[in-house]
Amino acid sequence: MQELEGRVAVITGAASGIGLATAHRLAAEGMHVVLADIEDGPLAEAETAVAAHGRRVLAVRTDVSSEAAVNALADAAFAAFGNVHVLFNNAGVAATAATLRSRAWEGSLADWDWTMGVNFNGVLYGVRAFVPRMLERGEDGHIVNTASMAGLLTGANPYNVSKHAVVCLTEGIYKDLRELGAKLSASVVCPGLINTRILEAERNRGDGSGEHTDVSVLRADLQRFAAGFESALRSGWAPDVVAGTVLDGIREDRFYLFPAQDFILEQVAARMNGIIEQRNPAPR
Repeated sequence: MQELEGRVAVITGAASGIGLATAHRLAAEGMHVVLADIEDGPLAEAETAVAAHGRRVLAVRTDVSSEAAVNALADAAFAAFGNVHVLFNNAGVAATAATLRSRAWEGSLADWDWTMGVNFNGVLYGVRAFVPRMLERGEDGHIVNTASMAGLLTGANPYNVSKHAVVCLTEGIYKDLRELGAKLSASVVCPGLINTRILEAERNRGDGSGEHTDVSVLRADLQRFAAGFESALRSGWAPDVVAGTVLDGIREDRFYLFPAQDFILEQVAARMNGIIEQRNPAPR
């Protein structure tokens, strides 16, 4: 998809981090942007900031774990602009860094429900709400789903599992669109250590989605891991690095987008080689 001027992009998780950086990048390329996020205040601020690029901007408060809310987002986008050309299913959560090392039989099922509800169901709802209408319009377009390098590494925790599901779903979508001969294509973006507020995601964990994580009562090894991971994330790359990779992926029609540090890519390579050689890879 080469021509972006005057086209329309929808971005979830758009009020901060990777979503906001990508909104700025696409608006600077001449796209009109629909911003979706669950946080009212930051969403309003993002709307003002992105509109400064001189493009039309629509902000829609959206809880992506709700199918009805995502359908309403699609209705609003198509009503305002007539079509959508880029869909960036980006919203994601993690219930603190400690849960990235939790065991499948530990923690609460509410953590699984909340994480899968946002990270996977949010992507699935976006695909189901937007792609049929995008196909019907018959114009070229692109779907980008945010996974993570965690979606390519071993981990029996809600975050890794949800991101593996996004990778698998997006691979299937890509193949399906090719088989249909559609003008749409797809990419999965797997960021590494990016300096965002994802570890503060429980600020948006609403009633009925389970208790907030109390790190102080967790095992000592989980507390140590959480402290180290949080420090690594703070020193990670800026979200704009991911935004640039996403833009290049849309223009060059690249499926796998890996804005990640070399040491993480080496871990992925070790896991993949272990699979090919039929060994049980050590958890990464």
